[in-house]
Amino acid sequence: MPALLLIFPYQGMAAAVVTHTAIATSLATVVVTSLIAAYSHHRHSAVEWSIFRRMAPGLLSGALIGALVTTCLPGETLRVIFGLFALAAAMQMGFQLQPANRGHLFDAPGLAMVGIVIGLVSALVGVGGGTITVPYLRWSAVNMQRAVATSSACGFPIAAGACAGFSLVDGFAGGAALANSTIYWPAAIWIAIASLAAVPLGARFTHRISILSLSRIFAITLAIIGLRLVFV
Repeated sequence: MPALLLIFPYQGMAAAVVTHTAIATSLATVVVTSLIAAYSHHRHSAVEWSIFRRMAPGLLSGALIGALVTTCLPGETLRVIFGLFALAAAMQMGFQLQPANRGHLFDAPGLAMVGIVIGLVSALVGVGGGTITVPYLRWSAVNMQRAVATSSACGFPIAAGACAGFSLVDGFAGGAALANSTIYWPAAIWIAIASLAAVPLGARFTHRISILSLSRIFAITLAIIGLRLVFV
């Protein structure tokens, strides 16, 4: 999402549609990357499929609603929302801010509601949901590696629901895609192709290197991106 926000203007894309297109394109790539990542983590027997099944309906419906809301908001508003989200995620990761461990998951209806919230927010900011799903699962006493693995699988219903929402808006427009909700397919396809090689490597590293170190590096990156989007 932040990479696309930086690249699209240099391709001559109108400023009014850059943020919407970046969100839609980012979520389209998650359809592929989440499937590859889920399979890679599944090979390590790390995905909690029972949790995934209970969260998936909420994730899908929440993302669909979030996509519809996204198309109604100005690009500048979405840019600031993502910037604030990036800063909040950076603080959470960098300082390991975590509420007291709850010790157990919600029941099935509770997980569905959590899924709706995660899906909606993810569609608004154009991410697969890992920065929200992982902290929630950790709060619920799920092992870090399993939380990361399960979050990867949860990215698929989020991406599928969001793409369905963008397509629905385009359909209401009489078949002519709206400029502010169109997925930029050249970028989506090339990112998906690159992910065929990159995602399995990332999944492998997740099980081999320090999660704390990765979290802090990612936190610094997010903080820089967030500050740039909010204040520049």
